[in-house]
Amino acid sequence: MKIIIATLIALSLCLSTAWAASSDEDTNSEAVNAAATAIKAKDWAGAITLLEAEVAANKGTANVYNYLGYAHRNLGNYDAAFKHYATALKMEPEHRGAHEYVGQTYLAVGNLEMAKKHLDALDRICFFGCEEYDDLKAAVAAYRPK
Repeated sequence: MKIIIATLIALSLCLSTAWAASSDEDTNSEAVNAAATAIKAKDWAGAITLLEAEVAANKGTANVYNYLGYAHRNLGNYDAAFKHYATALKMEPEHRGAHEYVGQTYLAVGNLEMAKKHLDALDRICFFGCEEYDDLKAAVAAYRPK
């Protein structure tokens, strides 16, 4: 009986976390949606311009800062990427995307230990597993120092 209750509690926590994440995404502005489209098109500079305008107008969310980090990382602006991921994680410490992407950025600069720390964080956050954990785990396993 205790196992069933613990399982139900864990499931309710997961569902409430998923709801909170999806509701945040549902309130994105047109600028954020346009930035997401720019990111899909690999227009990193265009995405950054749109996202910076969103931050100036509305202060931004963890998702906005995560997108900023992602766009900067893809341009090779690692210092800016780290700054934006840190902001996203300060706003939302369990932001799965920010943990995955900052881990990928640490791999890009040759810091395997920090990438593993974010992999460990995802392991704790993703109680039943998640794509972000799987992706970072694969990247860590494939990592070879330059």
